Amino acid sequence: MPRLAANLSLMFTELPFLDRFAAAADAGFGAVEFMFPYDWDPGQIAARASAQHLDTVLFNCPAGDWAAGERGIAALPDRIAECRDGVARAVDYARALGCSKLHLLAGVVPPGADRAQMHDVFVDNVRYAADLVAGDGIEILLEPINRRVDIPGYLHGSTAETMAIIERVARPNVRLQYDVYHMQIVEGDLIRHIEALIDRIGHVQIADNPGRAEPGTGEINIHAILRRLDALGYAGHVGCEYRPAAGTVAGLGWAAPYLDRPGRQL
Repeated sequence: MPRLAANLSLMFTELPFLDRFAAAADAGFGAVEFMFPYDWDPGQIAARASAQHLDTVLFNCPAGDWAAGERGIAALPDRIAECRDGVARAVDYARALGCSKLHLLAGVVPPGADRAQMHDVFVDNVRYAADLVAGDGIEILLEPINRRVDIPGYLHGSTAETMAIIERVARPNVRLQYDVYHMQIVEGDLIRHIEALIDRIGHVQIADNPGRAEPGTGEINIHAILRRLDALGYAGHVGCEYRPAAGTVAGLGWAAPYLDRPGRQL
């Protein structure tokens, strides 16, 4: 059965970040993911996760000035040193948290930029990250992100584009992060794409579309996707990277069959 991970950057946001671990455990989750942990000491995060018997399964490498609109720097030719320093920092956190997956964001193509050069820079930086963590059992994940709604101009926006980059990188610990919300917007036909890519998928994330709220609020049949992942033998976690429509706990009825333990809050 698919194992769910609560995304603590988008769920339980009525609470301070460190208090969201207990809330996730109380709701029945056995794992968590989040976007950026760098405002907190890794020991603090590890202690909160350990106290609640939660696995930390994914977070992002530093991605530039997020508040100012940056969405990754790993493809920017003038930010290579900053990117690699950020990867090293992410690896320190991953080791402290026992996390085996890191997402590296490419960034947005600026007007007039040389896209081919940006691809070359991104490939080099992904190789650097993959080689750095090769002895730790950590995977570097690349996620196609839709350009129409969420990140206009993002370097790679489809599974075909992302897989072409992964093939160029040619490292066994670089895998695809498949977000059904983004891919419903970009290409649809979700189950057939998952079937074709299952051997290359390192992590799955879910949200409904339109609106990026919880399953059941839009057009995606999340239950059919989860059943197919199970039948295909997918053994990873499924990250719940959605914005609850009316409160996290109130919107968790869809998740009850998949939670790791009885939720004290449900």
